[in-house]
Amino acid sequence: MTLIITFNNFIVILCVIARGSVNYFFKFAILIYMDTQTFLKNTSRSLYLSVQALPSAMRPTFGIAYLLCRYADTIADTPILPSSRRLYWVERFPHLIQTQDPQEIAQLTSEISGGSENPYEEALIEHLPQCLACLNRIPPHLQELIMDVVYAVCDGMQTDLSFFPHEKAPLPKAFDAPADLERYCRLMGGKPGLFWSRLICRTMPIAMPEEEFFELGQHIGDALQIVNILRDLPKDLRIGRCYFPSTDLQQAGLSAPDLLNPANSPRFEPVKRKWIAWGIANLKSAKAYFEQLPKTQPGLRAAVAWPILWTADTLFKVYQEPQLLNPKRRVKISRGVIYRTMAASPAFLLSNAVFAKWLDFKLRKFR
Repeated sequence: MTLIITFNNFIVILCVIARGSVNYFFKFAILIYMDTQTFLKNTSRSLYLSVQALPSAMRPTFGIAYLLCRYADTIADTPILPSSRRLYWVERFPHLIQTQDPQEIAQLTSEISGGSENPYEEALIEHLPQCLACLNRIPPHLQELIMDVVYAVCDGMQTDLSFFPHEKAPLPKAFDAPADLERYCRLMGGKPGLFWSRLICRTMPIAMPEEEFFELGQHIGDALQIVNILRDLPKDLRIGRCYFPSTDLQQAGLSAPDLLNPANSPRFEPVKRKWIAWGIANLKSAKAYFEQLPKTQPGLRAAVAWPILWTADTLFKVYQEPQLLNPKRRVKISRGVIYRTMAASPAFLLSNAVFAKWLDFKLRKFR
């Protein structure tokens, strides 16, 4: 999944939001801060680094959205509940956030506690009421943005739990058609991109019509999600999930179970190339999107530019990998690539043209 977060000074911000309950929220803010930092470091170095630059006005809303979606992800992935029960709670979760029924929250907590080896995730499980208290202090118009992205991500998780077989099933199942994969990318990547874009528009003026800006943001999110799906293909196959449609696989003379054999990587190549091209087409939206970000907000521009450029780099690594189906081959950009991009930031933070040329350079490497 592509969820799109971390914040400098988050402790201070939450305490300010809390006002009269400083001590109570200070303790929870420490918990949230530590938890978020840990998740980002362990799951996405690039995201962890890029969102450090977020403007302070965006951090509370972005942070609470992340934590709630992360909580839903914990429900969907917990090994201690059968998939049917996980599906029930993922479907209920957005409603639970809105009703904040203490009994239902306690029931959910009791059922999923002890299912994670990560101590920060366990702490997050136990502190859902405090997280919801933080949500309640977010302005209503921003709460609406948060709920929209939670609903979308939970919808995508319901697809994982209802369409695909149980994680221990012997053979994976594939989506039926390209539209299924595109819809999944929109839910898990595009809708977070929409959330991000709407949050920007609530924080600062954008010259482009909002709906056009929102659509560009969704295309970028789609691109980020297809990269995740391509990169995680061997792992997903081994829990029963093949996001690549059976119609595409059939054209290559393959079925979803065939992808469990790394020797079939060359035969999978046409399918891989098709969806890389789809990702590139969506990623090109970033040029027009980036132009809308005020040059007076270098932190925001960095937080947007870095993941886009690293996505292009990762996509090229996928493109170059001849054994994509091999679970022992991990597709990952190096720390050097990440830090070189960050070091070159002043050039594109001050110039839209430089950013566009740099992105074009990366995308022209695909043949």
